[in-house]
Amino acid sequence: MSLTILKQGAEGRLYLGEYRGQACLVKERFVKKYRHPELDAQISKHRIKAEVKAIGRCESVGIKTPKIFHADVNERKIYMEYFSKAITAKEYIKHTVLKHNGESARPILDALCERIGSIVGKMHANNVIHGDLTTSNILINQQEDQSIGNEDIIFVDFGLSHYNQSLEDKGVDLYVLERALLSTHSEQPYLFDVILTAYRKECGKDEQNLLSKFEEVRARGRKRTMIG
Repeated sequence: MSLTILKQGAEGRLYLGEYRGQACLVKERFVKKYRHPELDAQISKHRIKAEVKAIGRCESVGIKTPKIFHADVNERKIYMEYFSKAITAKEYIKHTVLKHNGESARPILDALCERIGSIVGKMHANNVIHGDLTTSNILINQQEDQSIGNEDIIFVDFGLSHYNQSLEDKGVDLYVLERALLSTHSEQPYLFDVILTAYRKECGKDEQNLLSKFEEVRARGRKRTMIG
């Protein structure tokens, strides 16, 4: 099968390929030569299984993710659904700001962030930790009817995900998202506040404890930033 490379990151490569005659995305965890071979194989196998399980758990509670067609721990590859017309939330936000001047972009971005916050809240309520929440790992798949709120929001790249009830891990997940938004979309500082408000409605019975833990994580992060 011929594969066309789309992207390479620290953890793996993404290819455009084919599975049983259908176009698909192929994620490969390549060998890390700096690791002992047995340890590298063990880590790769664990992370592939964790990614597939996290996607399955999200799908079971109605969170849109790529469908998994096949996973091969020996080949170190996951074959999954490919969204050819989707763009990242990062691109969507930037395009919206460019297209709509000033405050006219705000209702569109508010609607997007409310939905993202609700999805992350539902994810955490079901104890799925994404591990790398950024606007590059959220896809927006617009429908023919491009009215606000009609697009599909798809969470991708669960390569660092795990299943955990830990408030600390959920707080870190939120903090990673906040830092990503402030770094990438600094001219729209309200985005995370909208996400957090929607998140609180969906994150479950531990809302207060979870938010307290998030504030702790945030305080530690700010302290590290100040100290360097």
